[in-house]
Amino acid sequence: MKQLFTKMLPRFVAMATTVTMGMAALTLSTMATAADGDVKAGQSKAAMCIGCHGIVGYQNVFPEVYKVPMISGQSAEYIAAALNAYKKGDRKHPTMRGIAGTLNEEDIADLSAFYAASGTGEAAPEAQTAATADVAALLAKGGCVACHGVNYSKPLDPSYPKIAGQHADYLYSALRAYKITGNKVAGRNNAIMAGVVSQFDNAELKAMSKYLSTLDGELVVKPQSRFR
Repeated sequence: MKQLFTKMLPRFVAMATTVTMGMAALTLSTMATAADGDVKAGQSKAAMCIGCHGIVGYQNVFPEVYKVPMISGQSAEYIAAALNAYKKGDRKHPTMRGIAGTLNEEDIADLSAFYAASGTGEAAPEAQTAATADVAALLAKGGCVACHGVNYSKPLDPSYPKIAGQHADYLYSALRAYKITGNKVAGRNNAIMAGVVSQFDNAELKAMSKYLSTLDGELVVKPQSRFR
């Protein structure tokens, strides 16, 4: 058995290297696709999006009620990652999955470029209003700044979302979604976020969401002309 393992080891190493290189190539391809989108083309394709994301105060009603997230000002990489997650089924919102399923790579890149270019136009402040001691302890426990940045608008990776100033009820719903399993219309598959939110009860998630929503961010709802 030892001799067989020794003989097969180079093949295992080669296979692992191939998989690793393939995953890296896929990541680079996704980022390039998002970065190479056409803003003008994205604006023309956003007609399917503005009915929810282009109306100030508009609320999602199924599978639960919350304000639809502000996406103008998110990075192109994050918008692309989110749309691909809906398309793949890692995010299970029925409407978003249905829409994402109709998009090809070029559509996703163009929409991502458009929404990335349509934020506030101003960078979020480096120093944000301090949280209360209780909320600060929760955020520290979750290690939130490690991924989302010290001002919650400079993610470590551009495929992570900016969360400063985002709607509190949406943030709360999104965080709870990582706890949901076995539901066909709700829930999100992300091992890292699932591990983070598992440390908190819903009241603690709500407290963090409320604080993050009060911060100055780069996200905004930008109504199109037909909805002004």
